[in-house]
Amino acid sequence: MPPSFSFQAAGAGTLAAFVGFASSFAILIQGFMVAGASRAEAASGLMAVCVLMGLAAVWVALRTRMPISIAWSTPGAVLLIASGPLEGGFPTAVGAFVVAGVLVVLAGMWRPLGRWVAAIPAPLASAMLAGVLLDMCLAPVRAVGELPLPALAIILTWAIVGRFRRLLAVPAAVVAAVLVIAATVEIDRAALGSLWPQPALVVPQFSWSAAVGIGLPLFVVTMASQNIPGIAVLNLYGYRPDPGRLFRLTGILSLMATPFCGHAINLAAITAAICAGEDAHPDPARRYWSAVVAGIVYFLLGLGAGAAAAFIGAAPPILIEAVAGLALLGPLGGALLGAVAHPTGREAAVVTFLVAASGLSILGIGGAFWGLVAGGLMLALARAGRPPGPA
Repeated sequence: MPPSFSFQAAGAGTLAAFVGFASSFAILIQGFMVAGASRAEAASGLMAVCVLMGLAAVWVALRTRMPISIAWSTPGAVLLIASGPLEGGFPTAVGAFVVAGVLVVLAGMWRPLGRWVAAIPAPLASAMLAGVLLDMCLAPVRAVGELPLPALAIILTWAIVGRFRRLLAVPAAVVAAVLVIAATVEIDRAALGSLWPQPALVVPQFSWSAAVGIGLPLFVVTMASQNIPGIAVLNLYGYRPDPGRLFRLTGILSLMATPFCGHAINLAAITAAICAGEDAHPDPARRYWSAVVAGIVYFLLGLGAGAAAAFIGAAPPILIEAVAGLALLGPLGGALLGAVAHPTGREAAVVTFLVAASGLSILGIGGAFWGLVAGGLMLALARAGRPPGPA
């Protein structure tokens, strides 16, 4: 007989879903739109990932009796923003999403591929992620320059709430942004269109440049910054799920989302600690209810994707970017620390960071990929001719 329902765990799951959604839904929608999606397609993509990851979280948690949290790939959405519009439009981006999803499934089925991703030097993976995040994290500063009063109101809300409860800082900034935009921007109700999300089907188009420039980096950041850390968080709290099965599941979910404009579904990393930690419940056997409730809340939030996309589409882009930048400051700090924490390979990590942040595009392939290539070459050059030794 399964452990009884826990209201404490349900509260933790509700908080995890609210924080996860509020902290990055704007990033997700903006990433889709920068990649060429219409507002309807962006809303469809947000709805698809929310519904699928919500249903999957409920099913996995009930089946395994573990607080396994499912999320979308926020770093993947930032990658879309950093890469800019693609030749061929959004269908080409969807084709790259398919490539990334297939690679995740293969990583779960074929262990050498999973080990290959895990073998990417952590400083280089962290540096690539930091490079992708950097431009977005500068948005709050740019917002102060363009719209001083609204931007400062959002930033001060984030800072003050974060002083007392860091976990609620970004959701508070989202609420402040909604209030500021509603008070200062005249939004035509007719221009918002339907607030109910409608599934939008997109036939993927495949190109070599998008596969290498978007699909491969999306796979790497999803695995390196979400799936692998997600397993690590679960292990930290004493849970030992089969990584291969979970990787295959998230890859299949990603592929199911792509026809409806979704990009990547993966294990949660940050909010996973809310569901798996002691605050969810003193008894580890009852914490899985937090993941069940989080899944239900994500499913319900997905039904509001149309309203979220409509509001973001009508709001000043710089204010939306400012909120997104505030949400990404923590991941940027962690990525920078991981990139330069150890002297060995520090120069290669800095090169990776600079190239990834530069906006470089060669053969239609973006800077995230070339950053890994440049850093890898620097690391290989530094190690050439040296006798093997401790890292």
